[in-house]
Amino acid sequence: MSAESTPEPGIPGGTGPTGPRNRGQGRRRKARARRRGLMIAAWTAAGVVVLGGTGLGYVYFKLNGNLKSVDIDQALGTDRPIKADNGSENILVLGSDTRSGSNKKLGGGADDGSARSDTAMIVHVYKGHKRASVVSVPRDTLINRPACTDPKGVTHDAARDVMFNSAYSTGGAACAVKTVESLTGVRMDHYLEVDFSGFQKLVDQLGGVRITTTKNIDDPDSHLRLKAGTHTLDGRQALGLVRTRHGVGDGSDLGRIQLQQAFVKALIDQVEHVGLLGNPKKLLDLADTATKTVTTDSHLGSVNSLMSFADGLKGIGASGMTMVTMPVQYDPANPNRVLIEQSKARLVWNALKTDTAIPKAATTGTATGEAAGVVAAS
Repeated sequence: MSAESTPEPGIPGGTGPTGPRNRGQGRRRKARARRRGLMIAAWTAAGVVVLGGTGLGYVYFKLNGNLKSVDIDQALGTDRPIKADNGSENILVLGSDTRSGSNKKLGGGADDGSARSDTAMIVHVYKGHKRASVVSVPRDTLINRPACTDPKGVTHDAARDVMFNSAYSTGGAACAVKTVESLTGVRMDHYLEVDFSGFQKLVDQLGGVRITTTKNIDDPDSHLRLKAGTHTLDGRQALGLVRTRHGVGDGSDLGRIQLQQAFVKALIDQVEHVGLLGNPKKLLDLADTATKTVTTDSHLGSVNSLMSFADGLKGIGASGMTMVTMPVQYDPANPNRVLIEQSKARLVWNALKTDTAIPKAATTGTATGEAAGVVAAS
């Protein structure tokens, strides 16, 4: 059987490609053209949208100058999980809650330059790059953080029973990657970070994102009020949706993650259908914002590298993504914190290591946040 016809793994029984593979060549060419007409990667909830691109060489230096990167390999050295040789890739995607500049009003709090990882997703791209699994890591998970060194060269001792998002606020991107690798035993091949203000602007430049809510959402903390029904969210509303935790479900971070996962699929669907090939200015504006919005690992720290990376992911649409939350249970001592369900989590990490489907048993009976089905793509 050829690689093209080999079924790609995902979650058994989960969402997958629909319709026959032998659809008209014209439809496939149009779909590929739409994806190639887009430029960069910006995956969010913070999460994760992939925008692949070509044809913008004349603005290479402008866009290249926008990019920020972190040398994860140098910071972490060689004491890391072994890189997989099965053709798969793992990307840690963080949505950063930076308390400075234009993010101050969006993130809340003082303009003190501090930052947190408000959203974290491990994106596993399967061999063949036709499907991906996304594992969201609740920021309120109590973990044992390894010792790590921050961007200023200061070493921080290991810490027990601290929140997951403290890794980023303590030691930045490298500490976040080291913590994830310590928890999972899975090598992170790449790192992508998206900030609040850039995310909001990207959504606006895409013309908003269309979603349907099955329940009213009213959360003064995130400034979001939506009646049940179909909406096209602008950037500020979209940011409110992926940050709300008191407007839906049980008010936990787990409920917010379910909204984020639904929104990511809606956003990817929007990217696939927006028409940018006939609008060079809109395409350039989007590329300019995207390259200002993301921070990457050093291997993706140029427009050429990012374009090549995005081109390899352009075949993964919303229907080709399965999304789960790292298996957790509520902490009996504090309902605002969660603990890793270790035996079930090992099933997830082993699936990523072996490039196989995440078994349903891994997420059955775990804490959910009770917000499933509140938001869907329209």
